[in-house]
Amino acid sequence: MSHQLISRSTDLKKLRDEGYDIAIRSGHLIVRQVPYVNSGKKICFGTLISKLTLAGDITAKPDDHVAFFEGEYPCHVDGTAIEQFRSGTERYNLGQDLCASHRFSAKPISGGYANYYDKITNYEAILSGPAQDIDPSVTAKTFPVIEAKEDESVFNYIDTASSRAGINVVTNKLELGRVAIVGLGGTGSYILDLIVKTPVKKIHLFDGDKFLQHNAFRSPGAASSEELQEKLAKTTYFERIYSKMRKGICGHPYFIDASNVDQLRDMNFVFLCLDSGEARQRIVEKLEEFSIRFIDVGMGVEESNGSLCGILRISTSTPEKREHVWVNKRIPFSEDGGNNEYNLNIQIADLNALNAALAVIKWKKMFGFYHDLEKEHFSAYTIDGNDLMNEEKS
Repeated sequence: MSHQLISRSTDLKKLRDEGYDIAIRSGHLIVRQVPYVNSGKKICFGTLISKLTLAGDITAKPDDHVAFFEGEYPCHVDGTAIEQFRSGTERYNLGQDLCASHRFSAKPISGGYANYYDKITNYEAILSGPAQDIDPSVTAKTFPVIEAKEDESVFNYIDTASSRAGINVVTNKLELGRVAIVGLGGTGSYILDLIVKTPVKKIHLFDGDKFLQHNAFRSPGAASSEELQEKLAKTTYFERIYSKMRKGICGHPYFIDASNVDQLRDMNFVFLCLDSGEARQRIVEKLEEFSIRFIDVGMGVEESNGSLCGILRISTSTPEKREHVWVNKRIPFSEDGGNNEYNLNIQIADLNALNAALAVIKWKKMFGFYHDLEKEHFSAYTIDGNDLMNEEKS
């Protein structure tokens, strides 16, 4: 309830987004780590507390201008008490082990506070001012880690990046039930790194390989020697890494083939990041049969005159447009690497990351996160010319 109240109340959300360490308890708004100066002229940190007035599950206009404070009594730079807003000094029991040592009364010129953002920032300015005169770097905006409640989010802590940018409504468009990533090589692992930061409820990972030393050089993050020595399945390794951030990562330590492709039937979207053309063709045929939207990625990099050149590919298929996959051969199914410019095996982390980013950007376009003016279903990035070609527009 605390996180929901903060998220739904504009004034509380603004405080949190600006970095204040706030919480709700016993019907009170608590602001922790507020700097002030004590009588010994030292900078200390206390807790500012205000009673909350609510209208259902959001805040209403504060019905008083009183605030409480837990800590020593705040002073000016010279150590003299700030008396002009003292309303009392005793032990105030505010409920559920919430106590305060001082009560303040700082009535605004208007006669009342319009919201809790105005109230808290006014009191914080009075308290922090002397401390900032001593040390300008001290602040109540500490940007604490905000843990999420079990039933409120797929994340283990709140997505303050979206709330700070004011794009929660747009981000919620990506709240899909199930997304699959088939293949966790270089590009697949970077796709995972980007998808885990979206509110997709379940992310299914399919790969039968182990995470070995060469994988560490073309995947996000930094694996330790000890982790490499474990020789974990790729799905297990990445599930372990990203479960630190969120729930709903489902590892399947095997390849998708004709015997188990039905496991993709209930997915809302699929990313294909495969080396095998034969396996890719079988999966594509079944995804079309299941009416599932998907993106297939590939890259072909080769050495030429002492430098590398090549092409990155992003092929999109939707129930509304699929013929280009077969008629124009926008997804390669050949096993002959020598005749398939997308099937060479040179892997470079920055190109894997770019290929993944282009695929995820297209995915986000498809669900309305980004504008999609051209609705291209095929893109190719050429390295040496820095050209991005969009074709197969619908």
